[in-house]
Amino acid sequence: MKRFLEGYVQVVDRITEALGRVAMYVAIVLIAVGFGNVVLRYVGRAIGVRLTSNMIIELQWYMYSVIFLLGFAYILKHNINVRVDFWFGRQSQRRKALIDLLGHAIGLVPFAVIGLLVTYNPILTSWGRRPNGTWGPWEVSPDPSGLPRAPIKTMILVAFITLFLQAIAEIIKLLNVYRDRPGPRPSHLEVEEPLRIE
Repeated sequence: MKRFLEGYVQVVDRITEALGRVAMYVAIVLIAVGFGNVVLRYVGRAIGVRLTSNMIIELQWYMYSVIFLLGFAYILKHNINVRVDFWFGRQSQRRKALIDLLGHAIGLVPFAVIGLLVTYNPILTSWGRRPNGTWGPWEVSPDPSGLPRAPIKTMILVAFITLFLQAIAEIIKLLNVYRDRPGPRPSHLEVEEPLRIE
């Protein structure tokens, strides 16, 4: 069982890191697209021709959404979420692990599950599922030359799935700290090597 749990943590951590890298590259593309959109808008205005479209504007906010949604699990893994550190930072490693363990089990995991349950049917509807069980065309932007809505809405589901998987991985790591067992630990509770003065 221990080997399975450690394997689970390694796999989920790798997926989370990969999604974090994807978000980073999307941010770079977003900057390029945003800059290009501004340049095309001003050049088009100067020559009297419209060089940009709703597709580019929607592509920008799609990329913003992807960065945000792919960041859910990454933020959790690296503990860069907001917390009250003036109190938390004074606690022992074991107590920190217990606080996070309770927070993840009582708040985060149910939140991720509720997020999955609440978004599942609307996303299927966006892909074209009708109330009678048949399928029709997928949801598209109401704006001229806009993008399809279904793929970006699906990213909400991906975000909650990865958040749930990473939350379970973090619970496993926190249990290792709380029970003082060897194995993977959360990055903010890893035991540091003592400073040696020679």
